[in-house]
Amino acid sequence: MRKLPPLRALQVFEAAARQSHFSRAAEELCITQSAVSHQVRLLEEHFGEPLFQRQGRSLKLSPKGEILYGELERIFNELADLGRLFGEPNRELKLAVYSSFAVKWLIPRLSDFRRRHPEVQIRLEMVTQDPELSDSVADLFISGGLKRRGYWQTVLHKERLIPVCSPQLPPRAGQITIQSLQQYPLLTVDEGPLGLDWNRWAEANGVTLTANHRQHIFSHVLMAIEAAIAGQGIALASDFMVEDDIASGRLIEAELPDVHTGFEFTFCCKERRLKEPAIAAFADWLMLMASQPQPQ
Repeated sequence: MRKLPPLRALQVFEAAARQSHFSRAAEELCITQSAVSHQVRLLEEHFGEPLFQRQGRSLKLSPKGEILYGELERIFNELADLGRLFGEPNRELKLAVYSSFAVKWLIPRLSDFRRRHPEVQIRLEMVTQDPELSDSVADLFISGGLKRRGYWQTVLHKERLIPVCSPQLPPRAGQITIQSLQQYPLLTVDEGPLGLDWNRWAEANGVTLTANHRQHIFSHVLMAIEAAIAGQGIALASDFMVEDDIASGRLIEAELPDVHTGFEFTFCCKERRLKEPAIAAFADWLMLMASQPQPQ
């Protein structure tokens, strides 16, 4: 009988290969980085082959490492399916999600998911920036277009910012034009390294905003949207996030150009967990909701 490779080392190697990082694998597995290095070294000694190529600080799989990782991914996926044979109950799923996406789009629709799947509990974990893809953070993620080995992902929405305001915003909110924009306060979100969203809109659309144009600056888009609903000015918001506010009449879309930011809201989870009944149910429901046409 051929000698089996050390099984713990296989688990550690899979995490390090998927994360492309020893320290992140250590955090996921709740062990030290030196323990990760030790387990990988045991596996390399067993196979007599280097499994990683270390170039300075970068870490990538060797050709043999790629083969081993592919086989482990298949095997771990099959092992994950064994739970269904024993009727394991669906457990609570933790979803890491942007607060703006959750508040303005996901939460108003969650009652539909709970009606369809009352056996599945979804716990929301709000994030303000792209989270670390790890089981220690969440089971499911809605964030930017993060790509990591071993994770399945699908784009839910490509961000398009539209100018919105209250229908009661004076004067004549429904007749705002680029020429009359100077009359209205701009509810501006400071997006850190990306700068002010209205400045990006102006640059993309060839519009000049004068230095004395009134801009009320917010640190989060949710505050800008609420200020727009309160009639304090014109905000830029992702079209799908304000579709309910527009449908209810709390906001109107101003007759101004939009801007595509290139940002994509993406849902992802581990590939090997995608067949779990609870995760499959949520992924299918989420894609169904995202595919529904927006109100015109």
